[in-house]
Amino acid sequence: MSSERSTAGSRLNSRLGKIWPPLAVIAILIAAWWGIVVYTDSPIFPTPWAVVTGTLELAQDGTLWEHITASLTRVGIGFGLAMLVGIPLGLWMGWVDAAYRTFNPIFQMLRPISPIAWIPLAILWFGVGDLSPIFLIFISSVFPLIVQTTSGVHTIDRRYLRAAANFGVSRSVMFRRVVIPAVLPEIIIGMRIGIGVAWLVVVAAEMIALRSGLGYLIMDSRNAGNRYDLVIASMILIGVIGLLLDGITRLLEKLKTVRWRYVR
Repeated sequence: MSSERSTAGSRLNSRLGKIWPPLAVIAILIAAWWGIVVYTDSPIFPTPWAVVTGTLELAQDGTLWEHITASLTRVGIGFGLAMLVGIPLGLWMGWVDAAYRTFNPIFQMLRPISPIAWIPLAILWFGVGDLSPIFLIFISSVFPLIVQTTSGVHTIDRRYLRAAANFGVSRSVMFRRVVIPAVLPEIIIGMRIGIGVAWLVVVAAEMIALRSGLGYLIMDSRNAGNRYDLVIASMILIGVIGLLLDGITRLLEKLKTVRWRYVR
């Protein structure tokens, strides 16, 4: 019984040891922020408490949740489409040499183009509705998925493939039972990169072409009476939601089929 208690206590201490350092850094940053604003008596830059009250104001009238829902919906649709296209395409390019030689130069040429550069074309093709940011999210997140998935197939230990071939396993079975499980960790990495880029792009697109979402909320708060408390609140929310999205994606690392890849 005492050993179980000591084990539970050590686990609790371990978790607290991971939580306290970032919380301490955040507390120091907030204190420094508050002190600088008070010391400079800035009429523009808000205090942390002003940001909190502004956030509560938007939350109470429902405006905040509408903007968050709009942004998350666009990211969900665009990133979902990118996964449906990018992951199968990356597996195909990694498995078939001719497909890789044919399409890789094109994707490597398109990949460095900033998603923001696509905004004028997106507005021209799809107008100023939801289709424009969805297209931008798709085009920004599909390339990390393709590249990471293709790289994952190329880096599979050839001993696994030779062992499967020696047992007379067909290529289709080998692809399902060996290749896909081996490449799943790389796919998750591509998803983490892609979701981060998608969240960044939707905010930028909403600043330019839409009338809803957290990006629009930043511009609207700036233009409607210089509500910098709401500007800062929106920026913080964007960062927090981005952290949560990355954390949700990292939960996939706990699946049994990919846990072998991670040492921690």
